[in-house]
Amino acid sequence: MIIRQICILGGTGFVGRTLANRLTQKGIKLRILTRNREYHKENLILLPTVDLIETDIHEPEALRAQFAGCDAVINLVGILNERGRDGSGFHRAHVELAEKVIDACLKNRVKRLQHMSALNADPDKGTSYYLKSKGEAENLVHQAGQEGLYVSSYRPSVIFGPDDSFFNRFARLLKMTPLVFPLACPKSRFAPVYVGNVADAFVKTLTDPKSYGQRYNLCGPEIYTLQELVSYTSECLGIKRFIIPLGDLVSRIQAALFDFVPGKPFSTDNYLSAQLDSVCETNDLARLGITPMTIRAIVPQYLANKIQRARYYQFRSHLSGR
Repeated sequence: MIIRQICILGGTGFVGRTLANRLTQKGIKLRILTRNREYHKENLILLPTVDLIETDIHEPEALRAQFAGCDAVINLVGILNERGRDGSGFHRAHVELAEKVIDACLKNRVKRLQHMSALNADPDKGTSYYLKSKGEAENLVHQAGQEGLYVSSYRPSVIFGPDDSFFNRFARLLKMTPLVFPLACPKSRFAPVYVGNVADAFVKTLTDPKSYGQRYNLCGPEIYTLQELVSYTSECLGIKRFIIPLGDLVSRIQAALFDFVPGKPFSTDNYLSAQLDSVCETNDLARLGITPMTIRAIVPQYLANKIQRARYYQFRSHLSGR
């Protein structure tokens, strides 16, 4: 299969920007759909072969218009929390969007679809709205393979990299919290996978017929508890915090309280997701010929850079205030 033009949903996000860089290096033309072109243009507008288009991805007619002339579609859209608490936000972002993507692909005769899912995604066994809706969407796109779509899905553990929402979020929380840091679900296990490795998996399988119908589990080379990861973040920041592991009941109470905190740094749905370890029984990066990067090779660099920038701006602020 020859791929000359791809439409990407979620291309302005953390994974999307990395993937866009990989694909433009191959000379592939990209249409990246966004709700706010001006907000994201600094990150993507300079990439060769990228067309950043402002549109509503939840509008079926808009999707059909943007998929026209494309050889492939990549759907990276996902949310970790919803505004409400009834699962409708997850269903809209994951399931309903997947249905619209499938419809727009079929009507435009787009043959190739790559879909971002998640480890433990399962419509029946998922412990949270997030995992259930991700699982339902994943099954939907694979069922579309019976209608002529060449589908692959990708199921990563927590993804890390310079702009991630995992280590960076805990870094902010640790700096805001004096001395003691109460941590919910401390024994939950993860196999953090580097964003560059995830992007490589998409690129390597893009035109490979052997990948059609495949569901790829993507993990890093090491398994950590959440407490170990937060302790490591503190170590990288060079700050001392006493991390207090919370028991199950207190973790659930904290999650219920945080449901009402703006931005939801933690939620009941996050708590429910954390009841399943995010680790791979079989890591498919190996069979794709991709060597997974460790957190120790990557994380200290970008956390250190953020500390240096913060000190620089603090110094400038001090000078300007004289």
